Amino acid sequence: MGKKINTKDLVDKIDKITKERISKEKVVSLDEFRKLKKQQEPHTILIIEDDETMRLAMKRIFESEGHAVLSAADATELSKLLEDATLDLIILDVGLPWINGFELAKLMKENRDLKSIPLIFVSGQTSDIDVRRGFDVGADDYIKKPFDVEEIKKSVQTLLKLNS
Repeated sequence: MGKKINTKDLVDKIDKITKERISKEKVVSLDEFRKLKKQQEPHTILIIEDDETMRLAMKRIFESEGHAVLSAADATELSKLLEDATLDLIILDVGLPWINGFELAKLMKENRDLKSIPLIFVSGQTSDIDVRRGFDVGADDYIKKPFDVEEIKKSVQTLLKLNS
C-alpha cells in the first residue's frame, strides 16, 4: 500500500499562478471562469446503483460537468467508501440487493453526518406509492428511469446550488 501524500501546497501554488495569469488578461470569458471554478472546487457526488452500465453512464455525465464522482453497487460497497469521503450529493437507486434504496436512505438520513446531504432517487420503480415513499425517507428529488440527461443534470445543479 502506497504512502498517503499531501499535495495541498503544490495545488495552492498552481492555483495562485493560474489566478495571477488569468487576472492579467484584459477580458476573461465567463466560460473560462466557470471552468476554472469547477476545477478548483469540484462537488463530490456519490452514485449508488447496482446496474453497472447505468452507474458508469451517470458517472460519465457528472464527471463531464466537472464533478468528482464516487460510486458503489450496493450498501456493502458504500460502507467502504464512506470512511474517508466528503460528499455534496447522493444519487440512489431503489432496487438494490440486500438493503434496498428506501432502507439505505432512511439509515443515511438518521446519520448525523449524512442527513443534511441532498439525496436524489433515480429509479425504475415509478408508482405514486414508490415516489411518495422516496420523499418520506428523505429524498430531495425522485427521477424516474429511463431519465432525461438534462433533467438529472438540472436537479443535481439545483440541489448543489441550494446547499452550497
